Amino acid sequence: MPIDIERLRDRIRDVPDFPTPGNAFSSVIDETVVQFGRGNVDKVVGIEARGFILASPVAYHFGAGFLPVRKAGKLPYQVEAEEYALEYGTATLELHADAVTPGERVLIVDDVLATGGTARAAARLVERLGGKIVGIATLIELEFLQGRKLIEGYEFFSLIRY
Repeated sequence: MPIDIERLRDRIRDVPDFPTPGNAFSSVIDETVVQFGRGNVDKVVGIEARGFILASPVAYHFGAGFLPVRKAGKLPYQVEAEEYALEYGTATLELHADAVTPGERVLIVDDVLATGGTARAAARLVERLGGKIVGIATLIELEFLQGRKLIEGYEFFSLIRY
């Protein structure tokens, strides 16, 4: 049965200039940085692909390194891999095997928390390399998918919840 896209679109609220009037992008970055505090993050993971857009400026503001977590086969060096469940099968995320030094404090950033599988897979990769997860930050959380259940035990921050 086809999905009624207009019905879904009607359920998404557009709030102009949220969280503050003006440049919404810089506000999102600033709020994320304030939430986790300067000096508390050594590396920022961006999850492919939209997570890169948010994670890169967050890393810049922290003076931290940026780490791309990508789908299988897209990174050019030796990798650690983590398979995770999707609603319709499985997928694999990869991180360079030398991306994290044991003890480094790592923030994971993505655009949306849906079922939580991607965020949890990224956290497992970082922890396997010895990193300490400072938190997981997203712009949007789709609460009805209950993704927080898969990332319990991690500090989680999102600006917008549906």
